[in-house]
Amino acid sequence: MSIVPVTGREENEPMKFATTIQYGNQEKITEVRPTHREYLGKLKEQGKLWASGPFEDDSGALIIYEADTQEEAEQLIRDDPFNEAGVFQSYTIKPWRQVF
Repeated sequence: MSIVPVTGREENEPMKFATTIQYGNQEKITEVRPTHREYLGKLKEQGKLWASGPFEDDSGALIIYEADTQEEAEQLIRDDPFNEAGVFQSYTIKPWRQVF
């Protein structure tokens, strides 16, 4: 897994974290997807998820978290049912600044 540290951030400025994910264990996707989407729905309700969706070829996904710290974003992906089931083969989390 690859984590990029946060730099240039104001202390109380909200931060988005773009997470690109590569899937492994394709057999588990269909089985775990309902629980995974329920988890993401709860994050959305809590204001912790900005956007999420798989790539068209289902090789992975992009998830943009909203978190107070990078550590919180890391915990959000670790707690994801897809991660716990081994669907996430690898991921990279990077702080992301929305311009438009």
